[in-house]
Amino acid sequence: MSAVLRYPLILNPRARSERAQRARRFVMENATRFAIYATNTAQESAELARRFSEEGEEVVVAAGGDGTLNAVVRGLIGTETVLGILPTGTMNVFARELNIPFGHLAGALEVIDGGHVKEVDLFEAEGTPFVQMAGVGFDAQVIEETTTESKRLLGPLAYILSAVRVLGSEPPRMKVHFDEGFTVEGACVLLGNGALYGGQLRLFGKADNADDLLDVLVYKKAGYTAALGSLGSLARGGFETDGKAVEYYQTSGLTVESDREVPVEVDGELWGRAERVEFKAMTEKLRVLAPTERGKNWWEQVLANLNPGGS
Repeated sequence: MSAVLRYPLILNPRARSERAQRARRFVMENATRFAIYATNTAQESAELARRFSEEGEEVVVAAGGDGTLNAVVRGLIGTETVLGILPTGTMNVFARELNIPFGHLAGALEVIDGGHVKEVDLFEAEGTPFVQMAGVGFDAQVIEETTTESKRLLGPLAYILSAVRVLGSEPPRMKVHFDEGFTVEGACVLLGNGALYGGQLRLFGKADNADDLLDVLVYKKAGYTAALGSLGSLARGGFETDGKAVEYYQTSGLTVESDREVPVEVDGELWGRAERVEFKAMTEKLRVLAPTERGKNWWEQVLANLNPGGS
């Protein structure tokens, strides 16, 4: 019988949610499977992941949410080391995208032990890598205004309450310059490397995280009108181009210019504020342990149940 592998595991000890506490219990109950390293900053996580790679580790496991994953990914870029994921954050968007069990950590560990490697595209915002999503304007402002304490107490509801506040603010005006040579105007830009945004919302219906393209939503207007206009498209499983409230593009890269400094987010974490930000593909790919089949996310399962005779 082959020996059971013991993985280096990077976790964020500051997480205080009930999910994070359950995750820590799971890690300790399976302590013989991990060499556990607690880090206090994203930079520490990235540096530790890089060190593990340089020491020849074949797999590094990240235990956390999308912010922790992003930090570990930064440390693994350009290496042969494979990322394993124990999703323990609030949203776990990237884990959901890959169909990694986020409510069943034993199942997530089984995926890691399974050894199936998927190569995923990487993009960057002014030199900062991201693997799942990014945004300029509205969604980044929601993240900026959502406190750590409110996330701990309310979970995903904290983002909804912040969104209600932000929806009433005056939107910026943006110009989006695509690398393909055309420009469009809008008030908010969302970018997806995968289909999922914010947990279970399948915003980017055409997205494939291995096609070297970013899927882009440009909101022509911001506020309640745009938000309400999105619901019909969401019910159909993703946005289609309609030229009215929102436009859908696929691109190899783009630059967003705003009439004022606006917040920017990458992988659900606030990147900062800028009047101009460039997004482009990275030459490196991320190697990550994932199930062999993508499966259906929560919203796709709902739609399938509503239409059992459909494809």
